Amino acid sequence: MSRGPLHPTTYLLRNAAKTIPLIAVILLAVMLVMGIVSMINSIPYSIRTIYSYSKNVLGVTPRGDPEMTPRIEKDIREQSPYPIERIIRCRASGAQVKSIVGKWPFVVLGMKRDDLEYFLNKLGAERVEGRLPESGKPEVVISEPVARNLGLRLGDNLLSPDTQEMYSPLPVKVVGIAQTTEWLMFNDITYQQENHFPPIENVLVFGKDLETQDKIDRWAYEEFRGERAQVLAYFQLEENTQEMFSILYRILDVVIGTLVLVITFMMGMQMNIYQSQRLVEFGLLQAIGYTKRQLIQRVFLETAIVIVSGWLLGVGSALLLLNVVKRILMDPRAFALNTLDQVSILYTVPIPIAITIVAVLTVTRRFRKFDPVGVVERRLV
Repeated sequence: MSRGPLHPTTYLLRNAAKTIPLIAVILLAVMLVMGIVSMINSIPYSIRTIYSYSKNVLGVTPRGDPEMTPRIEKDIREQSPYPIERIIRCRASGAQVKSIVGKWPFVVLGMKRDDLEYFLNKLGAERVEGRLPESGKPEVVISEPVARNLGLRLGDNLLSPDTQEMYSPLPVKVVGIAQTTEWLMFNDITYQQENHFPPIENVLVFGKDLETQDKIDRWAYEEFRGERAQVLAYFQLEENTQEMFSILYRILDVVIGTLVLVITFMMGMQMNIYQSQRLVEFGLLQAIGYTKRQLIQRVFLETAIVIVSGWLLGVGSALLLLNVVKRILMDPRAFALNTLDQVSILYTVPIPIAITIVAVLTVTRRFRKFDPVGVVERRLV
């Protein structure tokens, strides 16, 4: 099917050597912005992913006072306005996991066997490869993401006397790997009572579902305010994460804004050169009867095709690159990366908008003083 001289794709297809660089600049800019934002967003996303098990449970620790534990448990049982499914007492010892920005603190929870089985079932563990820890033995069960993150297999040591951050007086071997997406480390409470200090028991509170759990979390946060009891809830994690990274995102806004300005300035110069090279074409078309409105409409449609094509190709290229990074770099260590991060896509939107504004201003200015007779008479310099 033949296309007329005013069809918006006519010039673009016949002059690919001139239009492809314009598309390429937009593509690279979009890919760069989306890649940067996605990688930055992977940091708070990793925090939420690693500690997401806390969505299902409220933790309350007595701030070093062992006598507070029974009082905390009694207050929760008697005063909670929301139904409690289960309350567990546990011990906790320190550990660490890895992220793309370094090591982060984690915790090994010591529980009775029936409490451990309940917790695993609550967090959707389909099965346990291996077995659960035996009473009083230096053994631990971890989840599959933790095993991948730390490079551990059955029989390896999670804790040992030789490591500063993952200390235990005895080597603690991995005897089970729970098949769940949550990050977990569990061992027997008797071992922790005999080998880890201080002798403090913490309280874990479970609601029947996530909605009830969130209500219990927020109630407990207010209930124990000012008491010798520290509440550890998922909503606090989200709030602290947002506050922690607020300055980083302001810096990111400045960086992305500067990049958009630079790209827009470059595209403005390219658009000016691009249109200047076509003055003879526009002059001849107008001289043989095409109106200025038709010519402007054609240029606007061409510009829209270039900008939209560059943006779509940039988003597609960024998704492809991020998936490659996720598969090669992130997944082997269970690092979190959301390749379909909507925020990163939204950060690219100012690029086509700014370039469109510059293109419209350039075309309007060019055609305002355009003289087709001068073109025909070859009086242009």
